[in-house]
Amino acid sequence: MSRSLTALDDDPVFAMHRGGKIDVNPSVEVPDLAALAMAYTPGVARVCTAIADEPELASEYTWVGNTVAVVSDGTAVLGLGDIGPAAAMPVMEGKALLFKKFAGINAVPLCIDAHEVDDVVRVVAALAPSFGGINLEDISAPRCFEIEDRLRDLLDIPVMHDDQHGTAIVALAALRSAARVVGKDLSAMRAVVCGAGASGIAVSKILIAAGIGDLGVADSKGMIYRGRDGLNPVKADLAARTNAAGHTGSVESALRGADVFIGLSGASLPESAVAQMAPGAIAFLLSNPEPEIHPDVARGHVPVVATGRSDFPNQINNSLAFPGVFRAALDVRATTITENMKLAAAGALAALVGDDATPEYVIPSQFDERVAPAVAAAVAAQARADGVARR
Repeated sequence: MSRSLTALDDDPVFAMHRGGKIDVNPSVEVPDLAALAMAYTPGVARVCTAIADEPELASEYTWVGNTVAVVSDGTAVLGLGDIGPAAAMPVMEGKALLFKKFAGINAVPLCIDAHEVDDVVRVVAALAPSFGGINLEDISAPRCFEIEDRLRDLLDIPVMHDDQHGTAIVALAALRSAARVVGKDLSAMRAVVCGAGASGIAVSKILIAAGIGDLGVADSKGMIYRGRDGLNPVKADLAARTNAAGHTGSVESALRGADVFIGLSGASLPESAVAQMAPGAIAFLLSNPEPEIHPDVARGHVPVVATGRSDFPNQINNSLAFPGVFRAALDVRATTITENMKLAAAGALAALVGDDATPEYVIPSQFDERVAPAVAAAVAAQARADGVARR
């Protein structure tokens, strides 16, 4: 071993992770032979036969109906990059823990050694009969877009890439509350999103769907606009639907007079760029572990600041969204997760804040016990309205 395990265990973080953060426990008692004969052979054969005749019974008579796969190939783990499937496991275990804690959902972390899009799709599709939903996690862009789209087309269970849609749901909810604080309408706001990876693209799309006034997106080469050379298909599609103001330069130049900044790129932002935003502006500094600019510095120029960190107010945390979204999807046996269901989740989160919104309270805490039930109720109702619920 290259490091002393004793030395590692001196760190409370490593001590918490020793042996993993989740396990599997039986949900029924097997105290005697009669119970064993029902739980396993010969009684189990009756259940198997019934499911073979009516496959939908698997959701009622196995754990499938309350179990989600948390799948990663380890190519975009947190802000650590492509560190591989083995090193991704602590994150996937943590995600599974949160599914159980916040929504009572069983979740199985699956870190797969497959990197080509075709291979990832094939592996996940082959595993899908064991699960009621698929949570894709930490898969690099632009591959993640095609993988999610293809799996959604192939499978009749909910598939969601949480790095995209969880972030988008919570960001929209927080922005609705922040807009209330600064006295602006979403439809009158101009936003700049810095980062055109998985989360940046998804946040942009949900803001467009929610009716943002204007929105521009930047990648490492500057603002994305119609006709810019070298855009991949995902960015080209975004260019056709954004940047009505026609910004073609840097993020800093686009921020002059902007109402909203949403950072999802890991790049740094000079104080002067925030200082030139519109009066009553909003800054979501979501890069982790280091925000684009120190939140205290940004707060000197804009009234509402949110981050992705737990040590500052207004944490934009995906755990506010995915437990309730999947709770609803499993409960109604949804065949997919629609765009309207995501909007409903964001609306439910914003409603929990409501008139209590302040510059330091635009999104609930993930430990607010109202969160998952409220999100689940709104998403379930929308699934039924959208015709994707099977019960």
